[in-house]
Amino acid sequence: MLLARLIAFAVLGLLATAPGLAHAATFDVDHATQLWLATLSAPAKARSDAYFEGGEWLALWGTLFSLAICWFLLRVRLLAKVRDAMHRRGWRPWLGLLACALVFIAVDTLLSLPWSFYTGYLRERQYGLMNQSVAAWLGDQAIGLVLGAVTGSLLLLVIYAVIRKYPKHWWLIGTGVVGIAISFLVLITPVFIVPLFNTQSELPDGPVRARVVAMAKAYNVPSEHIYLVDASRQSDRISANVSGIGPTIRISLNDNLLKKTSEAETAAVMGHELGHYVLGHVWRTVIVLTLLMGLLLWLASRIAPALIRHSGQRWDVRGLSDPASLPVLAGVLSVLSLLATPLTNTLIRVDESEADAFGLDAAREPDGFASSAMKLSAYRKITPGPLEEMLFFDHPSGQTRVRMAMQWKKDHVPGATEVVPPPLPDPKP
Repeated sequence: MLLARLIAFAVLGLLATAPGLAHAATFDVDHATQLWLATLSAPAKARSDAYFEGGEWLALWGTLFSLAICWFLLRVRLLAKVRDAMHRRGWRPWLGLLACALVFIAVDTLLSLPWSFYTGYLRERQYGLMNQSVAAWLGDQAIGLVLGAVTGSLLLLVIYAVIRKYPKHWWLIGTGVVGIAISFLVLITPVFIVPLFNTQSELPDGPVRARVVAMAKAYNVPSEHIYLVDASRQSDRISANVSGIGPTIRISLNDNLLKKTSEAETAAVMGHELGHYVLGHVWRTVIVLTLLMGLLLWLASRIAPALIRHSGQRWDVRGLSDPASLPVLAGVLSVLSLLATPLTNTLIRVDESEADAFGLDAAREPDGFASSAMKLSAYRKITPGPLEEMLFFDHPSGQTRVRMAMQWKKDHVPGATEVVPPPLPDPKP
């Protein structure tokens, strides 16, 4: 017993004289997490909570607004009139469908403009998240309208051709069409769509570029070109991504990330984004979203025809293959998409959590990761309840991310010590 006590005292003495071991043993993950969470002032937290919780309701009101527009278009029989006009002029059916699709997209966009202006501009400016003038914002919306009209009308043209050819199983083939469309958009977006809204330039040489290149090479991520995007012309949000597939894969980070974060924070963010590429999240997301869209199309193939049987005569809609049925199909899919939001959020959140873990291993900057997570509080609620996070968060909450970083720090950093970070600056009015 005496010998055992001597050994115990010797071990305790070694722990007391070995700072790394002592700190690792006493590092309190919960307390370290709370130190980071405390950097957000009470007024800033209340503002962040109000913005995010308001957004939860906007999803519902936005769906109801879309339904109201679809009902209005059916009530005035707008697309039925376009269809009949095209038929009287002897246009081929596919041209009549294309005309209906373009009219529907244009009118829906214009009728939605007041709602879009409130949610996308006025509300963003109210919370200090908008840097654009009204004219610049409207310019971006006009570009979006043209893109939506071209891509949307072509997609609808194919979908309705499938409905006519395979009336019973159109949803199955339509799922494949949607999957191809999603893959195509992922392919072309970095090269052809992003430059329509923002200027991209090579990230200048320096410590940040060297750090990103080193991490990318360690995981065989193409890093010949790293692009800096002038996202600050729209907002102050920090962001980065590894986008594209195949020949269009590229690493991009926005200028806000460079302006508002330290090198350690930037490395943590880029480690996360590299994780999406290395873990194959782009392809997995394409596959999962395609399968989910297949489920929604299958449900729509049951619900939309029933609505047309009930009210089609009043709307002058002759069946689902009739281009005048577009508001019916759009309304059904908008409701189904809202109901699927918790599932969609969960699927995306799983990928984001995996990328967080990867980024911590890649960058080895747990405090930088925690700090960058806290800076997202300008538009993401930091401490939601478990049910709220499950239903409404498509990324892990700030609290979840900070705790993951502190747990990683305890497990991987010899002599881990707590830091007392400075308070976050209050958001601009």
